[in-house]
Amino acid sequence: MPDAQESLIRILQNAHAGEVAAAYAYRGHWKSLNDSPEKERIKEIEAEEWDHRRRVGEWLEKLGAKPRPLREKIFWTIGNVLGPSCFISGWFMPMYFAGRLESQNSVEYEDAAVFARELGMDDGVEDLLDMARVELEHEEFFRETVTGHRLLPIMKSVFGWS
Repeated sequence: MPDAQESLIRILQNAHAGEVAAAYAYRGHWKSLNDSPEKERIKEIEAEEWDHRRRVGEWLEKLGAKPRPLREKIFWTIGNVLGPSCFISGWFMPMYFAGRLESQNSVEYEDAAVFARELGMDDGVEDLLDMARVELEHEEFFRETVTGHRLLPIMKSVFGWS
């Protein structure tokens, strides 16, 4: 069974790669939208994802670890495919899946904070919980944006999202 440090490193490596996918996907998504408050908020969310990636990278460095190159390449590719696909997929699908993904991200950062606490990394706990809070804000934005959409019940029944 992995110890707390190994578990924390694994979560941070996954998050580091995930943040690059999210940032590029959000970049493509906001570029596909007409000028609106939604577009401006998604630009902000992209910037917050880049900030999380930077911070996660710093924690990996402090732990003597590095991102996993293959995972980084795969997630870079995912983000760079998803972003442009927003021009053809329409508005709802990117909003729905972004919200669903953000809900998972907040849980991962909370889990990371538990391991950081176990390791006595109090500054890490605070930082990771802050990132979890921001990911929850992202989820709430996307949830509010899709609430009431005619496809939401179908999507929730197929893909879930509480």
